[in-house]
Amino acid sequence: MDSLNDPYELSVGVPSVEVFRRLRTDAGLSDKDPEAVALALPNTWHGVVLHHEGAPIGMGRIIGDGGTAFQIVDICVHPAHQGLGLGKRIMAALTAELERRAPVTAYVSLIADGPARVLYEKFGFADTATHDSIGMYRVMAESPGFSGSPAEP
Repeated sequence: MDSLNDPYELSVGVPSVEVFRRLRTDAGLSDKDPEAVALALPNTWHGVVLHHEGAPIGMGRIIGDGGTAFQIVDICVHPAHQGLGLGKRIMAALTAELERRAPVTAYVSLIADGPARVLYEKFGFADTATHDSIGMYRVMAESPGFSGSPAEP
C-alpha cells in the first residue's frame, strides 16, 4: 500500500485488557480471563497493535525469558480486515524485533492454527514434527491426574 494513503498503522505496545479480549474473540480465538490478561500483558517482551483509522483491529506479542526461549502469541486480525496482508505485517514487525534483540541461539516457537501455518512458514518457521519433536499443550483447568509426587510409577 502507498504509505501516504495507508489507513493502517502498526504501533509498538500492547492493548488494554478489554481491547486484547475483544481482538482475540473478534478473530475467532478463545477469550481469556481478564485477571489473567492483566497479569500477562505487562510481561510481554515485545508487542504490536495494528490500528485502522485509529481503532485497534489486530495485534501480536512475543513472550519469553529474554534470552533462550521466546514464543509468538496472540496473532490476530479482525475478520473485516483479513486477506490484506496485515497478519504478514504483524509477523514482519515481530520477527524484525527478534532478529534485532534476541540472541542468535534463542529458540522461537509458536502454535500455528489451521492455514496460518502458511504465513508462519514465510518467516522461517517449520513443523516441529519434521525435527523429531512434537508440540504439546495443557490448559490449567484440565487436570492430568498427576499428584505431584515424582516417585509415582
